[in-house]
Amino acid sequence: MVRATVVSSWEFQSESGDLSGFYPENFKQKFRSQHGLRWSSGTQPTVVQHRDKIQTMRDAQVVQLDAGGQGSESLVSGNNPLPNLEKKYKSKGFGYAGADLYAGGYLTGQAMVESGKLKAGDKALVWDIFHQEGRSKSSQGCFDALEKTLGKGNVEKLDVTQDIDTDPTKGIPVMTAYLAAHPDLKAIGTQHGQITAILPKILKDAGKKPGDVVVGGIDLGPDVIAGIKAGYVVASFDQVLYLQGWDPVQQIWLTKMYLIPGLHQDTGVGEVTPANVDTIAPLIEKGFR
Repeated sequence: MVRATVVSSWEFQSESGDLSGFYPENFKQKFRSQHGLRWSSGTQPTVVQHRDKIQTMRDAQVVQLDAGGQGSESLVSGNNPLPNLEKKYKSKGFGYAGADLYAGGYLTGQAMVESGKLKAGDKALVWDIFHQEGRSKSSQGCFDALEKTLGKGNVEKLDVTQDIDTDPTKGIPVMTAYLAAHPDLKAIGTQHGQITAILPKILKDAGKKPGDVVVGGIDLGPDVIAGIKAGYVVASFDQVLYLQGWDPVQQIWLTKMYLIPGLHQDTGVGEVTPANVDTIAPLIEKGFR
């Protein structure tokens, strides 16, 4: 029996360190039945033990493998790429499951143009984290894709400050003021999941009807899905978070059983739009997307 413990850097921001609800129960059951793994949630002591290895992994999952008390381990990142560590430990199974940050942002910008029917000369804003070098790759990708169609000078950047990143509701007056100062705004792009979730309400409260200002964002939480169905969100980047949970765990099994090096798996290849949301939403509700 191989015992796999999944811990997350998100635990650095929580007191309990409990990940019992992090992955869907059906994911755990399926993986157990197919690969004979016993599942247990991560604990804070495990995170502390590996703090030197994962301190930069704000949005990553780390998988520790303890095989029969041998103490061998495999670390796998998910959601945020760690290229230096991946290169150093690839032979030991350190892989990546998640999106290419720049490509994901660019894809979102392209989807906004297509689904939102944007054209040259339209005004747009990318409201995202630009002050963090690695994280800003996705923001820049969205910006570049919009600028390619709308033209230089027609897309602005608005940085999501640290306090807004921590508590997105603090951004409501910021965006409300921006909308009032830019009545010709046609689109808002972001690669911040919580910002995506609150934008439909901000627009509605500002008197904007669906389609007046189209939104392109990321992730597929209930508020985002509702925003897509209502017509406020025209595209949301689909990272396939289910695979970001599945692939790292499967990676440690492949490394343990067959010495397969870390695999770099791009899960960010799609967008959810008004055209496909009704098909995908039931799968999201079941925990598969």
